[in-house]
Amino acid sequence: MKARKIILCLLIPVLMFSCCRLVAGCAGDQGDGGSILLVTTTSTYDSGLLGALIPVFTNETGIEVRVLSRGTGQALELGRSGDADVLLVHDRAAELKLVAEGFFTDRYDVMYNDFVVVGPAADPAGLSGIKGIEEALQAIAAGGFSFISRGDDSGTNRLERRLWEQAGISPAGGWYIAVGQGMGDTLRVADEKEAYTITDRGTFVSLKKNLDLVVLLEGEKVLVNQYGIMAVSPEKHPHVQYELALQFIEFLISEKGRELIAGFKIEGETLFFPGMGLDK
Repeated sequence: MKARKIILCLLIPVLMFSCCRLVAGCAGDQGDGGSILLVTTTSTYDSGLLGALIPVFTNETGIEVRVLSRGTGQALELGRSGDADVLLVHDRAAELKLVAEGFFTDRYDVMYNDFVVVGPAADPAGLSGIKGIEEALQAIAAGGFSFISRGDDSGTNRLERRLWEQAGISPAGGWYIAVGQGMGDTLRVADEKEAYTITDRGTFVSLKKNLDLVVLLEGEKVLVNQYGIMAVSPEKHPHVQYELALQFIEFLISEKGRELIAGFKIEGETLFFPGMGLDK
């Protein structure tokens, strides 16, 4: 039964993305408005959010949005080298640094959700009785309880590394497993191994009905997950589709874009909130 659940989980994001590409492509044929390459995080891909946003944008503008899903670290490098037109990622400090260096422009804090620590319902590390993330990580490490890391230099992985450092721990050993995969696959591995992991809430909510994992720690300010949208600089890379990318950015931060983001729900639960979340 578990194997069947895993196969189903793997197929659903692919089918959702394929449908999104098909709808966007058809609308783009109607308007012939050109195309842009959006490089974005695995969380916006795995959650299905793009399927709610891109077809509407393409229908209105005729611009086809091709999507490449990568961890934030890889996404930033692709944008930095000019191999993308627009990025939707979640490592605010790194984004602002690259904007200041001239690699990106027109950056906005487009939406947010939060990170949560999930694990088996049995909770052998006792995280349900712990309030702080540092104490929670210390409990996992001290007991040698299995922890699954994305290990892919994504925004989530970068946050995780910072949290371990703040907890005074250099995670290593058989209990700490870096899989080098996106968030969806990392959650599935954690589910199979009855292990702990850190995940963005959006991806977890979109997959949780097929997982036995539960949320064990949430709500700290340090766990706010801010997403930024920005265009690759046409001054650095004159070949990019800057004007088209700017239309996509303006759509996401518009009233309609904000309504679509806020209205995207799975089983009645909101996955993303428009705007800036770090001051809330």
